[in-house]
Amino acid sequence: MTRIRSADWKSLGIWAVGVSLGLLCLGLLIRSESSRHLQASSEVAGLSWARFAARTVPDLAQVFAGSGVSPEARAQLLLLRKSDSVFRFKLFNADGDLILTSDDLATDRPISRKPGADGIGEHHGVGDKAHIRRKLLSGVNHIELKRERRADRPTVYSEAYVPVMQDDRMLGVVEVYVDLAAEAQTIANAFFRVAVAAATLLLLASLIFGYQFWLRLRRQRQAEERVHYMAHHDTLSGALNRGSFNDLLAQACARAGAGGLGFALLCIDLDRFKDVNDQLGHAAGDEVLRVVTQRLREALRDGDAIARLGGDEFAVLLPGVTTAAAVEPLARRIVGRLAQPYDAAGSRVSCGGSVGAAICGLDGTEPVELLHKADLALYQAKAAGRGTFCFYDEATEMALKVRRGLSDDLQKALAAGQLSLHYQPLYESNKGMLTGYEALLRWQHPERGNVPPIDFIPLAEETGFIDTLGQWVLNRACADAAGWPDPLTAAVNLSPSQLVHGDLAEQVRKALYDSGLPAHRLQLEITESMLMENTDQVMSQLQELAAMGVSIAMDDFGTGYSSLAYLWRFPFDKVKIDRAFTQHLDDDPKVNLIVRSIITLAHSLGIRVNAEGVETAAQMAALQAEGCDELQGFLLGRPAPLALLSHKDVVVTNASTRQARSRTGARESLFADLPELVIPGQRPE
Repeated sequence: MTRIRSADWKSLGIWAVGVSLGLLCLGLLIRSESSRHLQASSEVAGLSWARFAARTVPDLAQVFAGSGVSPEARAQLLLLRKSDSVFRFKLFNADGDLILTSDDLATDRPISRKPGADGIGEHHGVGDKAHIRRKLLSGVNHIELKRERRADRPTVYSEAYVPVMQDDRMLGVVEVYVDLAAEAQTIANAFFRVAVAAATLLLLASLIFGYQFWLRLRRQRQAEERVHYMAHHDTLSGALNRGSFNDLLAQACARAGAGGLGFALLCIDLDRFKDVNDQLGHAAGDEVLRVVTQRLREALRDGDAIARLGGDEFAVLLPGVTTAAAVEPLARRIVGRLAQPYDAAGSRVSCGGSVGAAICGLDGTEPVELLHKADLALYQAKAAGRGTFCFYDEATEMALKVRRGLSDDLQKALAAGQLSLHYQPLYESNKGMLTGYEALLRWQHPERGNVPPIDFIPLAEETGFIDTLGQWVLNRACADAAGWPDPLTAAVNLSPSQLVHGDLAEQVRKALYDSGLPAHRLQLEITESMLMENTDQVMSQLQELAAMGVSIAMDDFGTGYSSLAYLWRFPFDKVKIDRAFTQHLDDDPKVNLIVRSIITLAHSLGIRVNAEGVETAAQMAALQAEGCDELQGFLLGRPAPLALLSHKDVVVTNASTRQARSRTGARESLFADLPELVIPGQRPE
């Protein structure tokens, strides 16, 4: 339960003090009102008795003057001794001396008192006599309430000092003892009912206040729990957030360092999650993340902590798991659960997960170190094909350090002049004449020597440097090709990033303008992987380039599963048979059939065919026999820098047939009359 705040304790204290003061004030008010009513009643009784005595007692003036009590006066005073509520009285002369008491009337003995022996207020203490007399002489009655336990008197009575007036002259003072017990009880009963009603109302008010206070505390507790939950959990998935997981990890490391329970750390990343967001929207992606969290809970044990670190990244803390053998079944179970299909936005999607594991004590003892190594293991799982799990491996970390160093060096290589272009010649198949060159990027590292493109091109794509690199290659190749004999072409490979994210058509237009190279002498090569996403945007770019007169070739043709559909949809001028087919022409008859089919299909669509990787005379002869248009490979010429190109055996053609062709639509094909195909990876319009 939420701790009551000091402000709440203060409110409770004020409320309790207020209730107590209310009850106290109510009691004092009742007592005060009761006394006031009794005093008023006593005063009325005393005044009534005094006035009645003044009218009915004969020779009353003589009695107050001390001249004695006549038999008639005695008889009347005896009648007044027990009248109504009065049970006793005393008579005092104008000087305040006692003249007669009702007790004196009970005997027949003469009443004899010494002057000044007794007087008004003598039994009240020194000074009271003068005080009471001054009040009476000033016209103010004096009433005293008495509550006593005496056998000869009521429990509640009053002593009322009232002046006796006759003909506007004060004869003396009478002290009347008034029995107030019955009236006090009546008043007490009445005030008791009032007190009960007031207490009931106060109790109801207290209950209402208490209920409101409880509601406030509950709302406060719920708000605090909500704030605490939001501060420690991911609002989308309900898993722990990064901050709370880091705290939990630090605590686990501290316990393990102090000899406590060890643990294992898993980093989890979803595979192909971006495709879900791109194809179905972020709402579907959010639903997948919620399902992933639920599946992780089902796959793990009670006490295992699950966190969403951000995006599609998750982490799991496994207390008590200290060996690879103990981690493996849990990791396999996670991979298996995440590999199951997901229902999102009315669609069934596949989105598995990869897992990287690090064990406290074996792979590190500090939170940052363990997270780093679990993340490295996750990277290794991704590189191994996804949908699997890996443990941290020191060799992988060293390879990644080398890779990061290479990436940093690549950012500086262009400005340092370490990058250059080599050109591999392209030959016309039947006549053996040179038709152009393919530009190939080379990196001469000052310490590592020649770095293969297969090592640094992926780095450039990962870091986004590929756009800058690709533009430099395009500008350099156009500038170099402008100095070659007119028929020769320059083939430049494009990256997916250039085609999708950049303004490629404008870059090509500027490169041609700056170099003076005619558009028909530039050939741009793309791979099938570039066509799998953003089909409409790619189509628009290719059509604009084709309209400029630039040739477009599909590289590595035959390695994808949808090449035929791409041939129909995109305005290709050339397809390049992948070297994997070329290298097996000698030893596998099925490859010959595939190559023959590719060439026949391309020619039926008016598309030229290039074969890469020609390394033997037998391969060249087989390609020539099948009617391949263009060849390249080590047999015909290795890539060389610009300075070593000789341009021998240049094909001489009619210039009018080599001018740029204006094309605004997709190429007509044998399948033009069929309904339009939906290419895998392309959304239907």
